[in-house]
Amino acid sequence: MTINGFLQIALYLALLVLLARPLGGYMARVYQGAPTLPGRLLGPIERLIYRALGVRPEQEMSWQTYATAALLFSALGFAFLYLLQRIQGFLPLNPQSFGAVAPFTAFNTAASFVTNTNWQSYGGETTMSYLTQMLGMTVQNFTSAATGMAVLIALTRALARHSAATIGNFWVDLTRSVLYVLLPLALIVALILVAQGAVQNLKPYETALLLQPTVDAEGQTVTQQAVAMGPAASQVAIKHLGTNGGGFFNANAAHPFENPTPLTDLLLILSETVIAAALTYTFGKMVGDTRQGWALLAAMLLILAPVMIGAYAAEASGNPRLAALGVDQIASELNLGGNMEGKEARLGIARSALFAAATTATSTGAVNSMHASLTPLGGMATLLMMQLGEVVLGGAGSGLYGMLAFVIIAVFVAGLMVGRTPEYLGKKIESYEIKMAALLILIMPILVLGLTAVAVVVDAGKTAPLNPGPHGFSEILYAFTSMANNNGSAFGGLDATRPFYNILGGLAMLAARFWLLIPTLALAGSLVRKQRVPGSAGTLPTHTPLFIGWLIAIVLVVGALNFLPALALGPIVEQLMM
Repeated sequence: MTINGFLQIALYLALLVLLARPLGGYMARVYQGAPTLPGRLLGPIERLIYRALGVRPEQEMSWQTYATAALLFSALGFAFLYLLQRIQGFLPLNPQSFGAVAPFTAFNTAASFVTNTNWQSYGGETTMSYLTQMLGMTVQNFTSAATGMAVLIALTRALARHSAATIGNFWVDLTRSVLYVLLPLALIVALILVAQGAVQNLKPYETALLLQPTVDAEGQTVTQQAVAMGPAASQVAIKHLGTNGGGFFNANAAHPFENPTPLTDLLLILSETVIAAALTYTFGKMVGDTRQGWALLAAMLLILAPVMIGAYAAEASGNPRLAALGVDQIASELNLGGNMEGKEARLGIARSALFAAATTATSTGAVNSMHASLTPLGGMATLLMMQLGEVVLGGAGSGLYGMLAFVIIAVFVAGLMVGRTPEYLGKKIESYEIKMAALLILIMPILVLGLTAVAVVVDAGKTAPLNPGPHGFSEILYAFTSMANNNGSAFGGLDATRPFYNILGGLAMLAARFWLLIPTLALAGSLVRKQRVPGSAGTLPTHTPLFIGWLIAIVLVVGALNFLPALALGPIVEQLMM
């Protein structure tokens, strides 16, 4: 490890904390309907959208109606994206004349993008037309992120209100998330990406002559290479801001047309984490106590920062098997050092570890290095970030409402320890809230471990890994961990194009998104009806360092208890074998 590497991680964390307050305060004003500059400019468009949809913005919804609207909207998005893929061969903006996407792949992809997962069992530049990328994937990158943000805001209102029956209007929250938050930020990020060299065009693919001819797998001489083009920058911006992650190109953020410079690399890491971090401040503003938001952000970063440093240490220490072969892995002026397999030389070890930890912590799933090439402990860091439930920042909106489920469990356990009814923000936490929070926490590990168990005993699942032994098991575990946490990153080395993984993975992504969305809104419906209880000397303060430490302990203990045996069979035993 080097001072430069530590400084890069420290710079990122400092920028993230500095941006959380202004962006979080702005989003609070947006969702509370307060005047903003974008609101004055885009207000007529917002009102036009409501008229076109027949929405009365002042008419609020019960949690059941809110959930029905969210599910209906997502179902329509799923159907549209599936159909678009199946008929893309007949549609315009398809200069490479790509045909229809295979049914199982189209199902998996539609489920993936509608659920904010963006798992990809295809290569974007060899499968999807420009129209499918723009009208299908890019649109879902906006709307799936906005859906998660809307659900969080509904839960936040439920905690802020008392003795009420409604939690807001889904269509208003969705529209404001897209129009006033995601769209302006995506425009700024896309312009910076284009200025740095990311491609944004509608040209057919270009052909470049190779400096040295080569031979393909069939023994044919190859003298030229197709260079993929397309409207990449606009999709890359929102895929990171919305914690989506699906790459326009198959190499994702390791591709120079998506991520051309170290500056864009830092911008992408910040983009995929800044909304999730800022929403903690938004939460604090909307419940009337910003200390609550800062406490949640502190708990998240106190988990994330050590994992980032640990992943960096694991990769910087190198691979002992390569060292035995005489490979120089010592950092110097001429050598980046460490385990450089699967990493971009222009980005290096520290930036790759930082990106890997951030993308798995936030359910983004974009990659700037190949996670299958990480050391076993480096790979375990990415697995751990997802297996904690994507609550360490997590997805746009979904990460924070997942963390709030852990908060409810934390105050409940603390209440049991002192023999007192637990409370959070003046609301008594009773059996119904605990049941909903337990569903939010337990559904994910049941999906991950259950589907992994199925995959390792049936031929269609266990023959897909390209590597034997513990690493092959890690490939399967990572795939279902990624899909069942709506992350979307891939460990690599797994033939995910098989119908087994397309179908089972698609179902896992749908279940992970909507089986969690419904209990979250049910929790909101219960909390909003409760009366506010005045604080007393026996009330557990939930903004103190003591509670932050207690919350971290609850998150880590639940994650360790659920997944330690599986990790022992994969990355831990692989590390011992090295």
